[in-house]
Amino acid sequence: MPHETALISTIAVGLSLAFIGGFIATRLKLPSLVGYLLAGVLVGPFTPGFVADTELAPQLAEIGVILLMFGVGMHFSVRDLMAVRKIAVPGAIVQIAAATALGAALASFWGWSLGAGLVLGLALSVASTVVLLRALEEQGTLDSVNGKIAVGWLIVEDLVMVLALVLLPAFAGFLGAEPESLAANVAGENWLLTVALTIGKVAAFIGLMLIVGVRVFPWILSQVSRVGSKELFTLCVAAVALGIAYGSAKLFGVSFALGAFFAGIVINESDLSHRAADESLPLQNVFAVLFFVSVGMLFDPAILIEQPLQVLAVVAIIVIGKSVAACLIVLAFRYPLNTALSVSASLAQIGEFSFILAGLGVSLKLLPAEGQNLILAGALLSITLNPLIFRAFLGIEERLRTQPQLASFFEERPADELSETPVGVDEQQLQGHAVLIGYGRVGSIIGGVLARQGIPYAVIEQNREYAEELRNRGVPTIYGDATVAATLEHAHLECAKLLIITAPDAFEARRILELSRQTNPDIEVVVRTHSDAEREYLEQQGVGLALMGERELALGMCAHILRSFAIDAGEITATKGRQASAHAEPGAVGGAEDPLLPSTTA
Repeated sequence: MPHETALISTIAVGLSLAFIGGFIATRLKLPSLVGYLLAGVLVGPFTPGFVADTELAPQLAEIGVILLMFGVGMHFSVRDLMAVRKIAVPGAIVQIAAATALGAALASFWGWSLGAGLVLGLALSVASTVVLLRALEEQGTLDSVNGKIAVGWLIVEDLVMVLALVLLPAFAGFLGAEPESLAANVAGENWLLTVALTIGKVAAFIGLMLIVGVRVFPWILSQVSRVGSKELFTLCVAAVALGIAYGSAKLFGVSFALGAFFAGIVINESDLSHRAADESLPLQNVFAVLFFVSVGMLFDPAILIEQPLQVLAVVAIIVIGKSVAACLIVLAFRYPLNTALSVSASLAQIGEFSFILAGLGVSLKLLPAEGQNLILAGALLSITLNPLIFRAFLGIEERLRTQPQLASFFEERPADELSETPVGVDEQQLQGHAVLIGYGRVGSIIGGVLARQGIPYAVIEQNREYAEELRNRGVPTIYGDATVAATLEHAHLECAKLLIITAPDAFEARRILELSRQTNPDIEVVVRTHSDAEREYLEQQGVGLALMGERELALGMCAHILRSFAIDAGEITATKGRQASAHAEPGAVGGAEDPLLPSTTA
């Protein structure tokens, strides 16, 4: 194609096909990522028809990588990671080691070098941020304990991969890179000195960003926001992301990805971080799509026919090897089976970091082009299969629940850890009490109100850290999965007056309701839900109160609006009152005027 129109043609055709592919994939209940990758295959050199510029596409992809990592940095939350650190940090590290070992063993079986095996294993060990977050959102479990553990796990994986991107070029010569690689020549002369210099440069860059950057760049954003120009603010955010990434690569020799990641962390320190994230999101989304299109261009579909067994082996490591490893790790840390299966399904795919690692491995002459194709094939197939894996794991859990002995084996915990019976609580104290399931953002508010009103209650919590903290505060707490009958029994549900279910997962809420009615058919139930259909279903099941967050938010805003216009808000109050049980205690769950902030939250 003419050089003058190569850029326009690549962007126009690439985005158009990506839109069509993403739309079809979404309609087929598949991740839109699959459509973007297939669009890249269609415009790549290995398929007939239009071929995009193979020199321009990687540069556009690099911008996509920068903006993707910038977004990861802006959403990086130390607080979220610390909340699940005891399972996410060791779990992710052990799982990465297990998957890397499997990949290296497979590469060795194929006769590849140690470096190729290491790159392959690392690429197969890390899940896609985009796919995981969207899968959890579709499942409605992003804010659940399982969702938070999976996200925290992924954050640790991302941090390990950022470190790998930094150290891989320094170790290239030691790992057997071909001499044509410049990085290999440098590292081959004195790899220890190279590693030391690399780590020193990275440390200097990180120190500069955390000491100077967190002050300078948020200040710049603040000054630009005062101008009142939306496009100037967006331009400032993009300039910071691309400028830091480019400057860090030129001045400190670190990767664009690492520079962009820390640029995001720096911007996250600003009071305007949410606006920066919103303003940069459209730009980030467009170039992220171009990144996946350019990755698809590198994929040769012939490998599916020429090396089907190798492709199946790679997919098996991603879908089976990683899942089994993650499941065993979570169970080894004495988390419930429900958590183990949820985390395993979330991680049974690979994505953007895998592509970045594969590209770096090929550029360093560590990974053969065949390896990159296998990684791309594994990504396409695992992302496509991920929704089916979630459904399959849900079926496995249901099947296990029908086998009480087998289910109790998975839920077993050693006596010297968190026992399921509340420590230091007289069983007779739990008479006519409330059972609160979940102590997250919603549950902690309810627990605070119950405590201040002197209403006795017990908590069932699936997050080990939350359970330990509640125990330390003297709150009767059962650590375990509330969808297991034995766990509910320890809360003495048979003599409880009220059951409060704050779990956001509709299936989990239905299961808990079913089990609770078997133990105490007359117990009053309050449930949190996320849809009108689910609320109506629960009300038909005799639930005393089913609340949908968005609806309650709208009613609360309407009441305030009417009061602002000096209009009686009685209609709004009546609407809310019709949903409540006739014998619900005032203040037990909190109304619009209740001071619902607990003294401390887990």
